[in-house]
Amino acid sequence: MKGIILAGGSGTRLYPITEGISKQLMPIYDKPMIFYPLTTLMLAEIREILIITTEVDQSGFKKLLGDGSRFGVQLDYVIQPSPDGLAQAFILGEDFIGDEACAMVLGDNIFYGNGLTKLLMNARKNAEAGYATNFGFRVHDPERFGIMEIDVEKNIVSVEEKPEHPKSDFAITGLYFYPAGVAEKAKQVQPSARGELEITSLNDMYLQEGKLKGELLGSGFSWFDTGTFDSEMDAAVLIRAIETNQSRVIACPEQIAFDQGWITREQLAERAELLKKNSYGAFLKKTLEATK
Repeated sequence: MKGIILAGGSGTRLYPITEGISKQLMPIYDKPMIFYPLTTLMLAEIREILIITTEVDQSGFKKLLGDGSRFGVQLDYVIQPSPDGLAQAFILGEDFIGDEACAMVLGDNIFYGNGLTKLLMNARKNAEAGYATNFGFRVHDPERFGIMEIDVEKNIVSVEEKPEHPKSDFAITGLYFYPAGVAEKAKQVQPSARGELEITSLNDMYLQEGKLKGELLGSGFSWFDTGTFDSEMDAAVLIRAIETNQSRVIACPEQIAFDQGWITREQLAERAELLKKNSYGAFLKKTLEATK
């Protein structure tokens, strides 16, 4: 299965900061924002990942992440000429995806909670069986989001984009799993009134075929769309609190890769040495010592 991280866009809601740097390269507490969506895909055991960036920002991502080998994954890159809607990601990634199923996560979305890996693997199994999966999170202002209505068997029965009278309060998050053939479907999406290839239109195609599943991120889960100053701060505060209380690092690609057997002890030790002057490096060293 393939994975895509959509890390393009201009980040205008975070100006003046993002006048000089991609928002996905900005820190959320102790690591770059893009580490969070990267590790979300890694938890679904996805190792071939395409990162979609703007032309001006791509060099920064390559400097940070390289070819992915330090994390036990294979990273490819493609430029997004203009931000023309989320469904565009699958058209840009058509050659990369090939005839495989594909997951896509937005580069500014953070997911955290016990049991997340199980939900991700459920979605992966759905995609490999020919079904798409959206992830829902209960919000108090559903009229601001794409909304999903779901039945007891986890079938999505309706999707709406920022409805005036929402049928549910489950927002569709920026994490999507699709079966093989998603690029062909994306090419059938017609531009919306705002001129974008809407992900809601793509989801509706699977809905009409009875092949759209839902996974709900219930109590105990956190989801952040870190595209505003406040949401960035809220995410950083939560992550700092959890990491401090539990003496661990959330969204640590090196740890996930090591636990999965994707990198060696020597590779992890090299990263721990490079990062030894901070708590992130200390965590990597502790991870090594715990497996002696």
